[in-house]
Amino acid sequence: MQDYMNANRALWDELTPIHARSAFYDVEGFKRGRISLMNIEREEVGDVAGKSLLHLQCHFGMDTLSWARLGASVTGVDFSEKAIALARSLSQELDIPARFLQANIYDLPEMLSEQFDLVYTSYGVLGWLPDIQGWGQVVAHFLKPGATFYIVEGHPFLMIFDDAPGVTSYRMGLPYFQGPEPLRFEGNGDYADPKAQVTHPSYQWIHPLGEITSALTEAGLRIEFLHEFPVCAWQALPFLEESDDGWWRVKDGMISIPMTFSIKATKI
Repeated sequence: MQDYMNANRALWDELTPIHARSAFYDVEGFKRGRISLMNIEREEVGDVAGKSLLHLQCHFGMDTLSWARLGASVTGVDFSEKAIALARSLSQELDIPARFLQANIYDLPEMLSEQFDLVYTSYGVLGWLPDIQGWGQVVAHFLKPGATFYIVEGHPFLMIFDDAPGVTSYRMGLPYFQGPEPLRFEGNGDYADPKAQVTHPSYQWIHPLGEITSALTEAGLRIEFLHEFPVCAWQALPFLEESDDGWWRVKDGMISIPMTFSIKATKI
């Protein structure tokens, strides 16, 4: 599994500068004060002023820094050296206090000893993790007693559909119950820039929703809610259309499916 993780780290080092100059991430707009968080997480997490927040798999930190703009004391973690370097640069340039650590999240308990009021993660994170039970243990490890964990993420059911260019309707292409070996993907293009030249392959895992919730409850968390939404934060399928609110939806008349889920849980 370490070989797969190393390969994925190389991919995300390659993707970071692509994302930083993409319209999808709109770094210049963020520098002018834009909050990069979507309405779902802002509403469901609520007021973070004065709270300590740990952001797992933070990429280059715009969401982390957005929580800081909303009053949280933030720590962001990602395994990509280039992503963390860019996050630190943005923090310094914009004078937004934040701490950023480069780490595989499974190794993070060896690097960081404190606990937090809120552990947060979002959009496109779980597919890069081979061990979902281990992830749940890491989440619980960093929560204070009674503290909150929140995730908003692409729904695993969405991941089984073929996303090849030109696909115009739902067409199943991947197994929902995948097993321990990852799926390998390669080729040019990226969700943030379809024309990007990408040289590194990726290795990803589909974790069913039952495994995700069980990983949290088995780690000692109590699920407060599980919500599902017929919208996606990126163009996960070629036939999705972007709405004025920034969400991607199916066309009128198409059957809707769950494309995003959120979980809020409390450490018992």
